Amino acid sequence: METAKHQGAVLIEELLQYAIHHKILKADDVIWTRNQLMDLLQVDEPSFEPGNFDIEKPIPESAAPILENILDYCFEKEILEENTLTHRDLLDTRIMGVFLSKPSEIRDKFYANKELEGIQWATDDFYHLCQKSNYIRMDRIQKNLMWKSPSPFGELEITINLTKPEKDPKEIAALKNAPQSGYPKCMLCSENVGYAGRVNFPARQTHRTIALSLHGETWHLQYSPYVYYNEHCIVLKEEHVPMKITRDTFHRLFDFVDQFPHYFIGSNADLPIVGGSILNHDHFQGGRYVFPMEKSGIEYSLRNDVDAELEAAVVNWPMSVLRICSDNSVKLGDLAFSILTKWREYSDSEHEILAYTTGKAGNQIPHNTITPIARKKQDGRYELDLVLRNNRTSKEHPLGIFHPHDDLHHIKKENIGLIEVMGLFILPGRLENELKSLSSYLTGKAPEQADALSKSSHTLHHHKIWINKLIQKYGNNLNEEQAKFILKDEVGIKCQRVLADAGVYKTTAKGREGFDRFLASIGFNRK
Repeated sequence: METAKHQGAVLIEELLQYAIHHKILKADDVIWTRNQLMDLLQVDEPSFEPGNFDIEKPIPESAAPILENILDYCFEKEILEENTLTHRDLLDTRIMGVFLSKPSEIRDKFYANKELEGIQWATDDFYHLCQKSNYIRMDRIQKNLMWKSPSPFGELEITINLTKPEKDPKEIAALKNAPQSGYPKCMLCSENVGYAGRVNFPARQTHRTIALSLHGETWHLQYSPYVYYNEHCIVLKEEHVPMKITRDTFHRLFDFVDQFPHYFIGSNADLPIVGGSILNHDHFQGGRYVFPMEKSGIEYSLRNDVDAELEAAVVNWPMSVLRICSDNSVKLGDLAFSILTKWREYSDSEHEILAYTTGKAGNQIPHNTITPIARKKQDGRYELDLVLRNNRTSKEHPLGIFHPHDDLHHIKKENIGLIEVMGLFILPGRLENELKSLSSYLTGKAPEQADALSKSSHTLHHHKIWINKLIQKYGNNLNEEQAKFILKDEVGIKCQRVLADAGVYKTTAKGREGFDRFLASIGFNRK
C-alpha cells in the first residue's frame, strides 16, 4: 500500500504531466518545478512513476481534478489549514503559481507573438495560459446554466451564475472576523499580480496582465477569472482612479480596437445604479464575442446635419441606443463626447428624465450618462454604440426609475451594467434550485398548493405572484420538460422587461417621439 508521501509524489508527477501536455511548462524547467512542488506539499523524495493517465483516463483539459486530489492530500497531511472552499482556493492558486513565469517574461512573449504571428495569436496564447493555469476556473464556469430566449429584438442570452459557490456559515464567520487590509486597494489594481490572497481576498499568484498604451497612458489587459463570454477581458488603468467618462475615454476605446481589432470594448456607465459593481477604478470590458444587441439590427437610419458622410441609426433594442459609424476615429470620438455633454444637461420631464436634482445640502446631483461600446469592423470603419442612461430614483422606484422594477427583483435586482445592456443576462445562482422547485407547481407534483408561497417565511415567497400567474396561464398538469421549457421562456420575458425598464425612452410611439426630439437637438433626424 503506497504511503501518503508517495501518494503526494505521484500527484506531483500528474500535475507536471498536465502542465507539459498543455504547454505551460517546458521540459527544461521540470526539475525546478518538481522541487518547488515537493517543498509546498512536504514531499521528501520524488516519484518518477508516470501519472495514472492512459487512453481510458486521458490528461484532463483542466487542472481542477488533479488539484482536488492534491488538496485532499494536503488536508490529510495538515498542510491545508481548513478544508473550506476559501482555503482550498488559496492553496491551489499558490500551487499553480509555481508554473507561471514572471510578469515581464509573459508580457515579452505576448508582444513577441504579436510581432511574429499577429495580435490574435498573441491573445490566443495568453488566454490559453490563463485557462490552463486555473486562473480562469473553467471547471466552475462550465457549471453555469445557459440558454437563449427569443424576443422581438432577437435572441437574448441568459446565464445562471454558478461560478462562485456559496460559502458555508463557518467561512462567512471567518470573513466577518478577518482583519481588514487596504492592499491591494481593489480587485482591479495592478498590485493584484502575484498576490497571495487572504480569507477575504482571492489569491492571485496565477494572475498576469499585459501593459498597453492607450491614448498616451498606461493601461493593463487581463482576462476575467469569471469569464461570462469568450475571451472576456478587463482593461484597467494603471492608476487607481474612479471611473469617469471623458473625451479621452472614447479615444482610448478606439485606440484599443486599433490594437485589438478582433475584440469589442465598452465601458460601464460612470454613475451608481446604472454603472457596474466597481466604480472606484477606471476600467473597460471587452472580448471576442458578438452580443445580441450587435445582432439585433437597425430600427431606423438617421442623417446628420453637420456631417453627411457619418452613418447613424437607432438600434432595434429595448434600451435607447444611438449607433454612429465613421472611418475617422478622432472625429467619431469628439462627436461622441459632444453627444454625451449634451445628454448630461438634457431633461425631458414627460419621460421622467431629469439631468439634475437638488440634494439635501443644496448640491446639484447629476443623473444622465451613457454606456459606450466600440468595435472596428472588417472594412476598417469604427462603430460606436451610445446607450443613454439615467440613474434618478423616486418614491415609487427607490432603486431607480430606469432600473428593473419591483416585480422583476425576484429574478434580477442587481445593476444593469455593460454586459446586460448588450443582451447577456447574468442571473443569481439561487435561481437554479428555485426554478427546479417552481417547476413542481406547474407539474402538480409540489407537496403543497401554490398559495403556500404567500407565507413570508416560505423560501419561494418572492416568486408567489409570478408562479400563480404561470399556473393561470399554463395550468398545473405539465410534464417536467414542458415546465422546464416554460420557466426558461418566462425568465427570458422577464429579462426583456429588465431592458425595457432600463431604457430611458420606451419602444412605443410616444417613447420614439421623445428619443427623436433628443436626437434632433444633437443634429440627427430620421432619413
